[in-house]
Amino acid sequence: MSQWVVKGLRTGVKTTNYPRLPDTAPGLSCGLPATTDLRGEHAQALVARCPTGALSVGRRGIEVDQRRCIHCLRCRRGVNQQLAWEARYEWARVTDKSNRHDNRFGAAFRRSAHILVVDAGDCGACLNEVKQLNNPYYNMHRLGFFLTPTPRHADVMLVVGAVTEHMRLALRKAYDAMPTPKRVVAAGACALFGGVFGPSFTCGGGVAQAVPVDVEVPGNPPPPLAILHGLLVAAGQRQPASSCG
Repeated sequence: MSQWVVKGLRTGVKTTNYPRLPDTAPGLSCGLPATTDLRGEHAQALVARCPTGALSVGRRGIEVDQRRCIHCLRCRRGVNQQLAWEARYEWARVTDKSNRHDNRFGAAFRRSAHILVVDAGDCGACLNEVKQLNNPYYNMHRLGFFLTPTPRHADVMLVVGAVTEHMRLALRKAYDAMPTPKRVVAAGACALFGGVFGPSFTCGGGVAQAVPVDVEVPGNPPPPLAILHGLLVAAGQRQPASSCG
């Protein structure tokens, strides 16, 4: 046992400094496509390559609905002109239907918020990123975030997956069982619009079709820091992204 104590003292603290300081370590974010001043045939060709309709030609050139990006990279690979790319990770934004102004979290929630993670039909990718928040590098406990297995003790519901038909009622019941004030964070492209799986006969078009969503975190899957940013936004500890495109 003593050798592990010595090793820990020599290694030092490896936890990220985010949100106190920006995290610039390589590989922490897969990034998201951004609006690009590109027009004509090249623009139309890029738009046609997107399998989820995330790209469109608008007033500013190619405009991006980052909610619908599944990180297929078809706009970056095998093309003559690539789409611009943002390497940041603070992607979370507040929805128009958020109830955060009606039921504000008090100051106590800023250092102690309990999170119920719901797998509503996830393929495993987003859920794996959520699990990373408990490892020593991200260590969400230092920010006052703790997991709970029951909705009756939950302040925030973090949902991943496209919401299959078998999970729709369960998700609604879990939401109704949560005490107020409460927040819902939808993480990942599937949770935002159904992804490549929905809407279909097996699943819906995202979490918002089942329960009210307060914070959306795009990405497929979003990296842990993006999900952590979403939780911070939900708890009122961080400002949301100014735009999603």
